[in-house]
Amino acid sequence: MLTVDLHCHSNVSDGVLAPEAVARYAHGSGVDVWALTDHDEVGGIARARAAAQELGMRFVPGVEISITWANSTVHIVGVQVDEQNPTLVQGLADTRSGRDSRGREIAAQLEKAGIPGAYEGALKYVGNPDLMSRTHFARYLVECGVANNTPDVFRKYLTEGKPGYVPHRWASMEQAVGWIKAAGGIAVIAHPGRYKISPTAEGALFDEFKDLGGVAIEVVTGSHTPDQYPHYAELARRYGFLASRGTDFHAPGENRVEFAQLPPLPGNLTPVWHDWF
Repeated sequence: MLTVDLHCHSNVSDGVLAPEAVARYAHGSGVDVWALTDHDEVGGIARARAAAQELGMRFVPGVEISITWANSTVHIVGVQVDEQNPTLVQGLADTRSGRDSRGREIAAQLEKAGIPGAYEGALKYVGNPDLMSRTHFARYLVECGVANNTPDVFRKYLTEGKPGYVPHRWASMEQAVGWIKAAGGIAVIAHPGRYKISPTAEGALFDEFKDLGGVAIEVVTGSHTPDQYPHYAELARRYGFLASRGTDFHAPGENRVEFAQLPPLPGNLTPVWHDWF
């Protein structure tokens, strides 16, 4: 059985390791099929592909697109995309715009909360200046000692109702799915269990996604708890979605689940990769 991971990040977005280093880390942990899915950016794919080929891993070009849906931020992963497709490239460039001004607003809020210098501090962790994110600020807050680790940061800061939360208006679902389809890719709802929405809203999210041409959801992911795996397996069956799997890797030791610890998909689901090889 192939070990497949279709959700990983490098320092081209908000990960810590370079694309080549993520490839080596995944390969060393037993991954056979690997996708790089940086946030709103495909600039690391060529390097990731070359590294995966050198290591003998099958490579899947991907991206994770931030969208605004019903006033909530949701992430749509695209896999098997053509990273040079002009529609996708332009859409992602439009989505990235505005991140710097948002970062400065986050820093201003944190300064009011007694944490000065957060913009410059977060910038130290940014590999791509166009993609400053809350994760970069979280790493700086750990460095400052105001939290023990990045999950602890998000319990105290940077989330709705807490200091440092600045919403951003992302692409629409229709736009994101359209860009992925234009690039020949497959649209997947990332970690659906992470969104703080009601079951009714979740059903509406799935319905709209399916109507727009989305075909899969992540079932087994490092961003889900183990008790969520069977729940989303059942929802995948109910809605007729293919199932995806991925750690949502950002850095060694920073994830809830490492590559080697993530369980396989339940056997009664159709994997999104069922007809790829």
